[in-house]
Amino acid sequence: MEPSVCGEDDMVRWFEDVTENAGLVQTQTLRQILELNFEVEYLKKWLGDIEIKEVDACVLESLYTSLVPLASHADLEPYIQRIANGDSGPILTKQPMTTLSLSSGTTEGRQKYVPFTRHSSQTTLQIFRLAAAYRSRVYPTREGGRILEFIYSSRQFKTKGGLTAGTATTHYYASPEFKIKQEKTKSFTCSPEEVISSGDSKQSTYCHLLLGLFFSEQVEFITSAFAYSIVQSFIAFEELWKELYIDIRHGTLSKRINLPKVRKAVLGIISPNPILASKIEACCRELEVLDWFGLIPKLWPNAKYVYSIMTGSMQPYVKKLLRYAAEVPLVSAEYGSTESWIGVNVDPCLPPEDVTFAVVPTFSYFEFIPLHRQKQDYNLVTDDFIEDKPVPLSQVKVGQEYEIVLTTITGLYRYRLGDVVEVAGFHNGTPKLNFICRRKLILTVNIDKNTEKDLQIVVERGSQLLSSSKAELIDFTSHADVLTQPGHYIIYWEIKGEVEERLLGECCREMDASFVDHGYVVSRRNNSIGPLELRIVEKGTFKKILEHFLGNGSTLSQFKTPRCTSNKVLLSILNLCTIKRVYSTAYAD
Repeated sequence: MEPSVCGEDDMVRWFEDVTENAGLVQTQTLRQILELNFEVEYLKKWLGDIEIKEVDACVLESLYTSLVPLASHADLEPYIQRIANGDSGPILTKQPMTTLSLSSGTTEGRQKYVPFTRHSSQTTLQIFRLAAAYRSRVYPTREGGRILEFIYSSRQFKTKGGLTAGTATTHYYASPEFKIKQEKTKSFTCSPEEVISSGDSKQSTYCHLLLGLFFSEQVEFITSAFAYSIVQSFIAFEELWKELYIDIRHGTLSKRINLPKVRKAVLGIISPNPILASKIEACCRELEVLDWFGLIPKLWPNAKYVYSIMTGSMQPYVKKLLRYAAEVPLVSAEYGSTESWIGVNVDPCLPPEDVTFAVVPTFSYFEFIPLHRQKQDYNLVTDDFIEDKPVPLSQVKVGQEYEIVLTTITGLYRYRLGDVVEVAGFHNGTPKLNFICRRKLILTVNIDKNTEKDLQIVVERGSQLLSSSKAELIDFTSHADVLTQPGHYIIYWEIKGEVEERLLGECCREMDASFVDHGYVVSRRNNSIGPLELRIVEKGTFKKILEHFLGNGSTLSQFKTPRCTSNKVLLSILNLCTIKRVYSTAYAD
């Protein structure tokens, strides 16, 4: 399934070839997955004793999708748990599994085990190299240059059955493929492995910043898995810059770094550089006056772009990132999940809001459930969409929304990913997807249904009013309160700057009036949903939420602020940190 190619042009040529007849490649990909794993317990349950190798590939595709049911993680969890507990039989994959990934847990409030194999690392390397090939056509970088990467590993641990478990990013950074990627793309991260795997995100961030500054002239681009990590790192920089330039001046390392391996590794790299330190100090004093606008080009003058996932729940951080980046382009990174990589950004010159992802037809076998938004019979609504039967990749239509279904070589069969995407067009024969939202992240009290994207639009409109007082929205989340009557939405904001209560009231009213879902509007008019409540939380609240997830095994590389939560621990943090409450006056007349 992997191309035996070397250079960037070869990577692009390979992708052009496999997407030319993506439908046929998908049929072959499914056959390869089933031929490899057809004897496993899960498939035998549905396919019985069908002789896979004797069946024509197209017939096999039809048989597979008619006999094997769609599955959620809950359906596969008992099988995965048996593997975690040490059952080494052919349960989901023919080859015994030695590693499990942990999802971030930010979507549903708990982490899930997901199968991880060498194939997972290989496809990660493949998509990174493919993406780099497309990026280099638009933004060429110098060979041997450095990357300022805000990347973090968490500790790996053993399950009850002795399997290695940890986040997918942790597994990848520990794999040979991570080193191969640097060699093949001729770009090297500023930070050594000891910094990446320190297990302390604050100490890692300080060292990433310090080494990024030390190698500032060599940095070709700035990256992290998620835009959130870059924004948080530069917010930390605003507080740390005086310590950082002193360390650059003297070739020392702040006492805040107390992990011996990290200290040794970093002090083995840096050396005193008074000239660079003076330059950084002057730049920072200038930037402080500008509220850090243009921080990236000022401190990293050779950076060609900033590269990260900027779609979905990362969209709210793009505005802040634009301030730091100024004229440096933002390039949206690839589309994937803990379960599988899905698509590559073949148009890196497009701004994040316009980006689409061309599906890589060799990574997994993809199906798409057509979704239609409810428009009538609101009292009968039990879900946010009406579904049609899944269709293969070759039958998707432009403009239609779908939920993605995966069959992977790592042992997931017709697995519902929960991501809603829209087909925006095609790259040769493969669809280009626009990520819409996570299907489960929905605010609902009554007959109302609001997605993550609906919430983001509403918060964007409300927070625009803050500019009149020179305040800034740092982060947000929400909760549908159904314990009080009538139930209502609560939106939590953390703000930088002082805002009068009158203005907060206007923000709250604007958000309430901006929800356009018919069920919400009708329910607000007849008061079956109460006024929207805006709660302002104290500075540092969302850092406490981050620390909660980090304490439960997530990494900063993997973290995404949940945009809607019913998690009791998170709600407890949010409510304890609430310093002001405002209710909407929309629909009061």
